[in-house]
Amino acid sequence: MEAFQYQALDAAGRTVSGVVQADTARQARVRLRAQGLLPSAIGKVHARARQVWSGGISAAELSLVTRQMATLLDSGLTMEQALNALIEEAATPIAREVLTGVKTEVTAGQSFAGALGAYEKSFPDFYRALVHGGEESGALPTVLQQLAEYLDARQALKQKTGLALLYPILVTIVAVLIVTGLLVYVVPQVVQVFQQSRQGLPWLTVALIALSDFLRAAWPYLATAAIGGLVAARMALRRDAARRRWHALLLRLPWIGPLIRGVNTSRFASTLAILVGGGVPLLTALASGARVMTNRVLRDAVEQAIERVREGASLARALGATRAFPPLLVHLVASGEVSGKLAQMLERAAHLETRALERRLTVFLTLLEPVMILVMGGIVLLIVLAILLPIIEINQLVR
Repeated sequence: MEAFQYQALDAAGRTVSGVVQADTARQARVRLRAQGLLPSAIGKVHARARQVWSGGISAAELSLVTRQMATLLDSGLTMEQALNALIEEAATPIAREVLTGVKTEVTAGQSFAGALGAYEKSFPDFYRALVHGGEESGALPTVLQQLAEYLDARQALKQKTGLALLYPILVTIVAVLIVTGLLVYVVPQVVQVFQQSRQGLPWLTVALIALSDFLRAAWPYLATAAIGGLVAARMALRRDAARRRWHALLLRLPWIGPLIRGVNTSRFASTLAILVGGGVPLLTALASGARVMTNRVLRDAVEQAIERVREGASLARALGATRAFPPLLVHLVASGEVSGKLAQMLERAAHLETRALERRLTVFLTLLEPVMILVMGGIVLLIVLAILLPIIEINQLVR
């Protein structure tokens, strides 16, 4: 069957749209009329083209779809029946269209993992690799359930990190805007009185007036330079060499470096644990684990480890030789290789790294907020002193 997107009028004369499955456009029109709809436009769904523009299924939707698929398959439904239920349950048009396209591929004889491969933006490499391992091992519902839990934990960590950094970012933006407003609009009006008195001004007041005049005269050039710098940095980071240097610099920064390393290590260990536990070969699992890492330096380290494992080295020795991962991960991997419980040890390492990352975030934000308050308070104090010092001198002259 093909998937057709339609627009139609219902019995009340309202315009409705959606996706219907049929062999031909004519059959799709017949099915819509049977539902009491009068089709006005109908055409084949092009989910692949649509997902390129839209970015595919969101992370939250992917987690929900994965959990629902695991439940439906575990209940005894066939793959086609489960996909039909997911298509009806889909919350967004793009999710409905992608799932319909996957069902079309499965109906045509493709495996489930092969059908997902046609929609790479919606289903990442590690996702498809794990589904393939689940199909090969015959434990697809169990594997999908573990994958859904991993996606939930990954999304929760991402949201927690984003929400934790949101407050400092907003405070910084508001503080910069307030200080800029004071320097550009308030300070010039206040210091006009001092300038007309023809009295010598304190150096702090003179510096503040000069800074205010500079900002008022040069703000268009500063804004243009800032925008141009951002565009140039974005274009430069598209080159692999520049991106590697930038990522290496981030890893060397205090506080920021350990946070980035912790996020990538936790993500890598979780992905590898699921893939190895799902029966995926180690080299394939390592390749998929490398792709989920956002830092190019750490991704290069995993690729170096893959070459050493391919040459016969153990995974623990290969990871340790890169000196890019925490010793805790290397020791747990070594223990898992000796005991034959690599997946469990990787899962434990991921859990410990996640807990350590949460503690680092807590400490970082606990220290960041008072530092920001002190810095902004110091800037405001300088502005107030620059305004009050001439007033104090005038009062002394009057006395």
